[in-house]
Amino acid sequence: MIRLLPILALSAGLSAAHAQELDPAAVQVLAGPCASCHGPDGRSPGAIPSIAGLPEADAVARMLAFRDGTDPAATIMSRLMKGYDEAEIRALARWFAEIAQ
Repeated sequence: MIRLLPILALSAGLSAAHAQELDPAAVQVLAGPCASCHGPDGRSPGAIPSIAGLPEADAVARMLAFRDGTDPAATIMSRLMKGYDEAEIRALARWFAEIAQ
């Protein structure tokens, strides 16, 4: 149960953050799963595209298209992005845009 408390506290913090801009620590948590495919800090070591340094507006448009199911080239991304709201998507796009390629 003690291990569950930090997770619950983080979840509560993320929910409260939607009323304001997400703080960098919350965005870093949101960006963590992206490394599984896109590599550490969004720099892919393989066939999956890198997302570090993508222009913010382009990344927002693409992630929203994935989430909304309007990108015909989407594979797993359309399912993954359904878990993010627009504020989180914008925060992720800003996060990766600020990382050097």
